[in-house]
Amino acid sequence: MRRNNGGNYTNPCLTMHQPWASLLVFGIKRVEGRSWPSPIRGRLWIHAASKVPEPETIKAMEDFYKEIYAVNGIKDLKFPDNYPTSRLIGCVEVVGCITCEELQSWEELPEGVRLEGQTDYCWLCEQPQKLIIPFEMRGQHGVYNLERKIYEAAVRGLRPVEAPYPVKFPLIDPQDPFSLKPGSLTCLSGTSKTSKLEISSGLSNVIAGARVAATQFSRESKGDSSIDSEVGIPVSSRTRNKLKGITQNEEDVCHDAEPNSVTKDLK
Repeated sequence: MRRNNGGNYTNPCLTMHQPWASLLVFGIKRVEGRSWPSPIRGRLWIHAASKVPEPETIKAMEDFYKEIYAVNGIKDLKFPDNYPTSRLIGCVEVVGCITCEELQSWEELPEGVRLEGQTDYCWLCEQPQKLIIPFEMRGQHGVYNLERKIYEAAVRGLRPVEAPYPVKFPLIDPQDPFSLKPGSLTCLSGTSKTSKLEISSGLSNVIAGARVAATQFSRESKGDSSIDSEVGIPVSSRTRNKLKGITQNEEDVCHDAEPNSVTKDLK
């Protein structure tokens, strides 16, 4: 298990909306998309925000993951029975962070994984673990340190998750946990050209449905700048901001949100 968090993080935690939070902790979602690069490597605790997801949003995202797993021959996905909110639900290991263009062109990865993350930065996640009993707590913006008393109680309740199709993201330099970073794959290949992913008509349809759900979710949650999780839908950089339904000013807030601007949705 890799342990080398950067900055002043001791037990870093990230608040995410449902259903994306549970999909990550259950090992179904392997790439977390953000508008900013990951400041840490190693264990990242996942907290689910207070907003209860609409059934349509859950269905759209489950349908999306069914389709991208089917690309790699996985036909029977087991999704979470429920999507708890306002809870610390588990953790993953962040092993790297690269750009969406690098992820798409990384031909060594399964095609389904390359379809997952299409935001500016893709946080590569392994070794999901879930809490037997999720802890009720409030979230914060960005990556923040988990309170020590919560960490000490939560770490004893972790259980490994048997992911349906786990992926190992190889480090550029095994001695440097931060070697898999934006630009590292481009430098190795000597080109920024993105290999084209073939998308079937069935997958295109389910992507369109997931886009609608994600766009609606984003509009309802506007102003909650700490939770800019990408739903894992392949979109071009030209249309990404339009699909999110945000203005340039709001995008700047997403990039530069301060921890003291907590909204009521982060319970």
